[in-house]
Amino acid sequence: MNLAHLHLVLNHLPVLGTGFGLALLVFGLWRRSDELKKTALGVLVLVALAAVPVYLTGEPAEDLVAAFPGVSEPAMERHERAASASFTGVLVTGVAATAGLVFFRRGKALPRWYAMPMVASVLVVAGLMAWTANLGGQIRHTEIQSTSGGEIPRH
Repeated sequence: MNLAHLHLVLNHLPVLGTGFGLALLVFGLWRRSDELKKTALGVLVLVALAAVPVYLTGEPAEDLVAAFPGVSEPAMERHERAASASFTGVLVTGVAATAGLVFFRRGKALPRWYAMPMVASVLVVAGLMAWTANLGGQIRHTEIQSTSGGEIPRH
């Protein structure tokens, strides 16, 4: 397994984990369950940690696939810029989730004034992750690249 393979295997964790953390946090708010809200924060901390090796394997993965036929340098650059934004967002959210777990530990309720901005933050990060994943897929998957006429390119 090389670093490009590792990048492709691991990149699903932050993308799907962010969505799962968001759903769990919203469900915890709806159910008024501190346990679910704190579990969601724990998931978001794990997602931030999982994003580190994904981000760090991105550049080596780019180096390995840059010379492959059909690989677009502009597509890789768009993905890299989106990945930087996503990585920053997931780290900030992970730090905020860690702070929430520390601040509201042992029987302390997780207040709405804290949880609602977390929902907004995770929603933004989930969007960034989806955008980054889509751009990453376009690097080698020409079938998902947009075309001017909306047609599927024929080769």
